[in-house]
Amino acid sequence: MFEDPFTFFALVIAIVALIFARKAMNQVAELRRRVEALQAMPATAAAPPPLSPLEAFERTLPPVSAEVTPTPPPIPAGVASATPIAPAETNEQAADAPPPPLPQPGRGFEETIGTRWVVWVGGLTLALGGFFMVKYSIEADLLGPEVRVILGGLFALALLLAGEWMRRKESLSSIAALPIANIPAILTAAGTAAAFATVYAAYALYGFLVPATAFILLAMVALGTLAAALLHGPALAGLGIVGAFVTPILVSSGKPDYWALYVYLAIVTAAAFGLARVRMWRWLAVTTIAFALLWTFPCLQCGPEIVGPHAFHVLVGFVLAALLVVCGFMFGPPADAGEVEPISSGSLAAYLLGATLIVQNSFHADTAMIVFGLMVAGSLLVAWRSDAAAGAVGAAAVLVFVVFAEWAIRANPDMLVLPGGPLQGIGPNPTDGSVSLHLISAAIFAAGFGIAGFMAQGRFTGPVIPVIWSAAAVFTPLALLVALYARIAHLDRSIPFAIVAVLLAAANAAATEILSKREDRPGLQAAIALFATGTLAALALALTFALEKGWLTIALALMSAGTAWISTQRPIAFLRTLAALLAGIVVLRIGYEPRIVGQAVGTTPIFNWLLWGYGIPAASFWAGSILLRRGGDDGPLRTVESAAILFTVLLAFMQIRHAVNHGDVYRASAGLTEVALQVCVALAMAIGLERLRIRTGSVIHNAGAILLTAFAGLATVFGLLLFENPMLQWIDIGGIVINLLLLGYALPAVLALLLSYAVAGRRPVAYANTIAGAALVLALAYVTFQIRRIYHGPTIATGPTTGAEQYTYSIAYLAFGVALLGIGIIFNSQRARLASAVVIGLTILKAFLIDMSTLTGVYRALSFMCLGLVLVAIGWLYQRILFRRQALPPVAPATSAGG
Repeated sequence: MFEDPFTFFALVIAIVALIFARKAMNQVAELRRRVEALQAMPATAAAPPPLSPLEAFERTLPPVSAEVTPTPPPIPAGVASATPIAPAETNEQAADAPPPPLPQPGRGFEETIGTRWVVWVGGLTLALGGFFMVKYSIEADLLGPEVRVILGGLFALALLLAGEWMRRKESLSSIAALPIANIPAILTAAGTAAAFATVYAAYALYGFLVPATAFILLAMVALGTLAAALLHGPALAGLGIVGAFVTPILVSSGKPDYWALYVYLAIVTAAAFGLARVRMWRWLAVTTIAFALLWTFPCLQCGPEIVGPHAFHVLVGFVLAALLVVCGFMFGPPADAGEVEPISSGSLAAYLLGATLIVQNSFHADTAMIVFGLMVAGSLLVAWRSDAAAGAVGAAAVLVFVVFAEWAIRANPDMLVLPGGPLQGIGPNPTDGSVSLHLISAAIFAAGFGIAGFMAQGRFTGPVIPVIWSAAAVFTPLALLVALYARIAHLDRSIPFAIVAVLLAAANAAATEILSKREDRPGLQAAIALFATGTLAALALALTFALEKGWLTIALALMSAGTAWISTQRPIAFLRTLAALLAGIVVLRIGYEPRIVGQAVGTTPIFNWLLWGYGIPAASFWAGSILLRRGGDDGPLRTVESAAILFTVLLAFMQIRHAVNHGDVYRASAGLTEVALQVCVALAMAIGLERLRIRTGSVIHNAGAILLTAFAGLATVFGLLLFENPMLQWIDIGGIVINLLLLGYALPAVLALLLSYAVAGRRPVAYANTIAGAALVLALAYVTFQIRRIYHGPTIATGPTTGAEQYTYSIAYLAFGVALLGIGIIFNSQRARLASAVVIGLTILKAFLIDMSTLTGVYRALSFMCLGLVLVAIGWLYQRILFRRQALPPVAPATSAGG
């Protein structure tokens, strides 16, 4: 219905304003009724105040003699200038005192709408009405450009005069205006916005004004807004700033002049910052910065050919923020020493973000890079003079890395590597910044942040600010070195970059030693830790640059152990945390690519890249955990211990997959050999961790042992006994004696038995007995499968079971049970004897349930005869050896006394 969104928006506002005005009239009538009721109430005299105990006591004293002049008590400083009141006048004033004011009722929803929202919507409607009238006159070609400008100026002047007239009228009346819904302020704000629009349209749309004249007029309007807001309060400031920033959108032309736009925005920003500084309105400064930054985004869509106006916009805003917003610097508000102020730091960081966007959108043009560099230098200078802006140092360091990282990722580094010759600076885009400029810029940034961060130590009183400077000094050179290495060396081996990394490590090491010899100050220990970390990081990068791919993981792991060693030499708490963080980074790295070096892992069993990629980090983390344990058991130690266990387990499992699957660690299926090896390794590691936890008492070693035991149990049940069971799958188990059954069932049974003895007496009895039961099940499975192998060959999943085979099972189970009983008797092991009872009980069940029905002839007889003999023999052993009872001596017959 409404094709023009502006028309629809204006109609909606008009309807809402009409509804609010109607409710406002009702509210005014209600207020008038309340005032009349208050005026009709009779004034009651206030009762004299009761006497205090001290005054009552003084009344009982005799009158003072005329010859004695009492010394008056000292008058407090705050009351010295007050006019003394005679005692006789006190009661009269108390009687004439007006009654205390009645408590004001709370403002309801209707009153809020009628007294506030109507005023706000009305002011906005007036401003939009003027804008839409200008827009309509342009579209309908009703008036000439000169008349439009004149009418716009007259409309703005009328609103300003109306606002001033109402302000003076209200000041003479007895009704106080609401501070946040002041009608004179709203009218003045609408007039200010209309004045901004009129001057801007006369300059940008019609060319009536030359740039100098437009600049002067806009400056006058901005200063007028500042002066009016000082009188009318924040309502004018808010609507005036919003209207000023929205004006270029509502009154626009087909061919925008960016210089005119940004000059206009600079004047508006200066006026807003000045007003915020005078009235100490933090919200106004934040709103202005947000609008100014938003005006950077739409203009970035115009392409890299227009860099100058955009750079001018962020540079002027940055300078104005530094002059007027930053606390403790030039004309800004006063600052607290040693405290980082969010608005001060955030204002500089916001304009730095705008400069970063301009650099990226212009493909790193020289002008954009120079302006960005000047703003970064300005951030360091302002933060050096003002503690409140120290947060901008960290933001500048991050944004510098963002600029160079984006430059490294977007470009094709192959076109920039010219062996034997200078770098020509030819990128994939003709406007892409040259390599020479970026190398020079990176060197300047690295030196600036590094030197400033080092020199800042000991300069500031707070503990946070030195840490920010030192972190930026360490992070920025390392980040720039990585970005340049990625762009120029294409992440390949590069000796020159390795040399630069070594020099950077030497600089950080020197800074660490110099700072460690200074007197302790707030934040100094953290700064020392950061520079020491920078030394290790630079050495790790040197190894990465000098060696082939994949060594970065190793270098970071070694850096974790090195950080743990430094923490023993210099007990700084942050170093322990840093060692844990580095371990976490390495863990995340292998999560991204478990093969460390991709397809170049190699096919040689054991001696391949997995050995170095997992083995060296595992050894490094174990060494780091030993070093960290000297400082106590805490979160960083547990993190490094977890990484050590994880890398040890992954080293074994990945090597198993690599060896079994001929180098393909991503193979979807797993065979009996792989599962058997994994079960054996898990049980062996669980035994080792059980022994280790006894000495260390570590909860991580304890949890690792339990998890590995649980994994071995699950792999045994679902792998060895179900999915990879040779009785259920077509599997070639190999030779008669040396075959997969030894690896898959006999060896895990032995390891499980050893694990059960390792936990005996140190964990719950049920835990140890469960592991021992698993060992017994694996042993019986091995005996069963081995007999099956003798009768059926390498593939035991098929073929009928003969009577001889069934008889062999019975004899083997009996022999196994007797062997367990013998072991239990010799070593006095109750667990072995109980296992023997279980095996013999199963044999009895087999004899009565299976042998009786399946065996015939001599095999059935022999089966039961052997079983009977064994049972009798077992009973004899229990009676004569285990539970032997001594015969009581015969009792002598009683004799008589006389004998």
